Formats: sequence, structure tokens, C-alpha cells
Amino acid sequence: MLHDRVLVKTEGGEGERRSTGGILIPATAELSKRCAWAEAVAVGQSVRSVEPGDRVLYDPEDKLEVEVRGATYVLLRERDLHAVAAMRFGDTEGSTGLYL
Repeated sequence: MLHDRVLVKTEGGEGERRSTGGILIPATAELSKRCAWAEAVAVGQSVRSVEPGDRVLYDPEDKLEVEVRGATYVLLRERDLHAVAAMRFGDTEGSTGLYL
């Protein structure tokens, strides 16, 4: 990875899903504008706040998909991330492990 780029693997599929109440939501249903979570797979040398294995929050409309060895990943800039969730941020008492 170069510069401030972050390569992430998205969580879950684009197919059907269930709400917390158990209602089945079809894949064709239009979603409101929501951020999505993904796992950082690789980071560039200029990335300061993300490490491989961290979960990151990003806007799915600002994504650039790339295929590497048959797997689909999303390529983002560090500045396009909204939050980082990692165990290393949870070291202090009362912390959520979330870096905004």
C-alpha cells in the first residue's frame, strides 16, 4: 500500500439481512445513507491511526472496489474514515475502544 491508503475487507454481504426485530429485509431494499464497518487488511506507510486488523467506519458511497487474487476489497484514504475501533484504544478504564 502506498501513502495514506487503507485496504479494507467489508463485513457481511450485500444480500438479504435481518433487522434486530427479526424482519427479513430483501437485498433490493434501498438503504438510507449509513456508514459501514470493515476490517483493515493493509495500510500505507503514511497512515497514522489505523493498523491491520482494526475495524474502521467509512461511507460506502465513497468507496473504490478492487479485486486482489479473487477477493474483493475496498480502497480508501485515511481521511475518508470516520472512526477506528481497536483493542489498543481500550487500554484506559471506561474507554469504548473507539477512536473518532
